[in-house]
Amino acid sequence: MDPSDLKYTKDHEWVRVEGDKGTVGITDYAQKQLGDVVYVELPEKGRKLSEHDSFGTVESVKAVSELFSPVTGEVVETNTALVASPEAINADPYGKAWMIKVRLSDPKALAALMDAAAYGKFVASEAK
Repeated sequence: MDPSDLKYTKDHEWVRVEGDKGTVGITDYAQKQLGDVVYVELPEKGRKLSEHDSFGTVESVKAVSELFSPVTGEVVETNTALVASPEAINADPYGKAWMIKVRLSDPKALAALMDAAAYGKFVASEAK
């Protein structure tokens, strides 16, 4: 079950909003589709992102996938521990495996993202 306090994208990223910052990662569904993650590339602190911009890649034994920002803003922190231990994505996609923290330019834009129930329906429709 996907955490209800997050917002989700059709690209299988999530964002947790705390004040003017959004913490971003990939969903449990995404990590299961990827399989064993062996490498992650994340952006430098200070990089400006627009919603839907590619901000890095995740490489697994099956595929390489681009990561897309669910929000617009400036990267204020990158999870360097995840770069060193990318397998955390498989073990804890909603916790230790967060990827970046972004200072949000427009928090109102979050309204366009899916809540957990809508994301669950989206995943179910993709699985058909």
